[in-house]
Amino acid sequence: MSTTPAVTKKYHYTKDKASLLTRMKKIEGQARGIEQMITDDRYCIQIIQQLAALSGAADEVSLLILQGHIEGCITDAVRQQNGQDHIKELMRTIRKAMRHQ
Repeated sequence: MSTTPAVTKKYHYTKDKASLLTRMKKIEGQARGIEQMITDDRYCIQIIQQLAALSGAADEVSLLILQGHIEGCITDAVRQQNGQDHIKELMRTIRKAMRHQ
């Protein structure tokens, strides 16, 4: 039985991986801070403000990865004359994200 190594596809966003991971660590810290605020019975509005900041930070990470997807995967698919399915998938994702807001 032969073992074939897993093929890892390099996505366009990976050029910014370090920055994205730094942002995610900050989001993780924000989430822990909010958890502590709730534990400490902090004022409601302060918690909501921090949740809004966390949500904004997560949205920014989403936008950066989305930009990489458009610049990489979508562009490549269009060049190869098979972009329609990728564009449909992208639009479903954008619609779902917009309903989330």
